[in-house]
Parts: sequence; structure tokens; C-alpha cells
Amino acid sequence: MEKTFTPKVIIQVFVFIVLIPFLPIFITGDWGWLEAWIYALINIFAFLISRVLAFKKHPDLLTERAKMTQHDDAKSWDKVLSRIVGLGGGLMPLIAGLDIRGGWSNYAFSWGWKSVAILVVVLGFAFGTWALLENRFFSGVVRIQTDRGHHLVDTGPYSWVRHPGYAGALFAYFAIPILFDSLCTFGAVTLFAIVLVIRTSLEDRTLQAELPGYAEFTKRTRYRLFPGIW
Repeated sequence: MEKTFTPKVIIQVFVFIVLIPFLPIFITGDWGWLEAWIYALINIFAFLISRVLAFKKHPDLLTERAKMTQHDDAKSWDKVLSRIVGLGGGLMPLIAGLDIRGGWSNYAFSWGWKSVAILVVVLGFAFGTWALLENRFFSGVVRIQTDRGHHLVDTGPYSWVRHPGYAGALFAYFAIPILFDSLCTFGAVTLFAIVLVIRTSLEDRTLQAELPGYAEFTKRTRYRLFPGIW
């Protein structure tokens, strides 16, 4: 554990899991912005709960994810895409904060819509956490983990879609603009979705070519992200 949670890793976790979710509040200076507090606290508690549960079930998975930038066998294209996806998670609260501060969208969703958005965010994160707990090879980069005995996982959410972690993130992120009253943030979410679809497609091709049993798995679980669509 001492080697896993180095000062660099701890700083990265603090920035991405604590500071970035609070960007809308930092940017606007509105410390009474309830929706922004809800978003930030959901992010923080979702991360803490998922990692505590993952540590209890797959302690070596946290080491794998903490060292995601150090794997030499990670696919070259994913060394770029994984960073873009990581930054994309911070782009949405950043744009939301700038939007509200600048008054660009000038639109307010009702609390009925926002309540649905909160539920979608929670369910999206919960679905991603389920995937994390079901799959001990849920790495932060695309690589065949021969050092960890990598094998096919086709249970739990993987019987619904082949990439449930990505699916959960997408559903959650598309609810964020509604929660923040930020139409501009839909643009950032759309860009994030495009990058994630590209990454999903490349990862799926890699797994079909290199992970035993995955090609057969695609015939049982037909859809990558969206049941009935793709």
C-alpha cells in the first residue's frame, strides 16, 4: 500500500476527486450553490465508497489503477485517449462554472428535471461501481494484464453491455448540464462522448483480438455501450 499510494498519486486523487468537482463553486464564488454542492459531494462519496468496496474485494486492483501511467504494455493510442478522458471529466464542471459566471446559457431547469438528473448521476456512478467490483481487471488503461492472470469477465453488468464502466459514466455526464442549468456544458459532454465511443471501439477490437474468449463473449453480450443501439 505504501508503494501504491505515493505522494504523486495522493495529489492526483485530491485534484481530480476533491478540487475539480468544486470548480463551479470556485469559479462563481457562489458557496450557496446547492446544485454544485450536490454534484461535488456525489463525486467525492461515489469515489470513496467505490474504492473502499474495491479494496475489500480486489485490493490489487487499486494498485493496478494507481500505476496506470507506468504500464509499458498499455496500448499506445490509449496513452493519449486515457488522458483525454481524464481531462474530460474536469472540463464539464469547468465549463459549467464559466457558463453560470458569464451568463452564457441564461436558462434554468425546474427542480423536477434536476431531481431526475441527480438520480441519473447516482445511478450512472453506481453502475460504474458495479462494473469495478465485478471485474478485477478494471484497469485505467487498455492493456492485456498477463501479469495479473487476465481473463474474460462476463457476469454482472457485463451481461448487459460489454463496457459498463464507460456506459455508467456517459449516463451520469449527460445529466450534469441539467443539474447546473448549463446548456453550454452539453457541448463538452458531447465531445467527451465522442472520445469515449472511439476509445470503446478501439478497446473492444483489442480485446477481441488478444483476450481469449472475448470474441465469443461479443455474441452473447451484443452491445458495447447502449443496449439495443451500439
